[in-house]
Amino acid sequence: MKQDPNNYWEQLERLEKLIRAAEFKAGVIFSFHSLIIGLLFERLEAIRPVLVESKLLMIIGGVWLISVLISVYHCFKCFRPQIEMKYDSNVLFFRDAVHSFGDIDEYGDKIIEIFGKEEDFYRQLAEQIHAECKIIDQKFISVNSAIKYFGISCALILVIGIISIVQMFF
Repeated sequence: MKQDPNNYWEQLERLEKLIRAAEFKAGVIFSFHSLIIGLLFERLEAIRPVLVESKLLMIIGGVWLISVLISVYHCFKCFRPQIEMKYDSNVLFFRDAVHSFGDIDEYGDKIIEIFGKEEDFYRQLAEQIHAECKIIDQKFISVNSAIKYFGISCALILVIGIISIVQMFF
């Protein structure tokens, strides 16, 4: 059965969009953490007396800080995926294109050779798709963890706020 290379290229485009989406989500989460931390530091003098008076608020504040750090760690992890699988040299992998095939002329010859043999061409495309799927999987695991800990940190901020308000009136 004759294969259409456009199916492979379209799959690669779709995977690139998923990579960008994961990185965008991680960037948004990181921005929210930066905003919240900035607001808290800006009002630190007003917040400090309330925190110092209550060991419970200090403990919750410590747990909040830990959840923020874990979330930020997962955001950074999303931007730096690591592939732990070994692949043969592939003309489509950016690092291989630069380091595995010599100068531009040798690389050009190799890409013409690979793309001239249909089975080799599809195998190279399939390896690229597999590598990107692995990257996307790791990015979405990291983003989901970042979102989870961001939610926990937001809930803890609300708990701290509610406890602070209750302590002011009672």
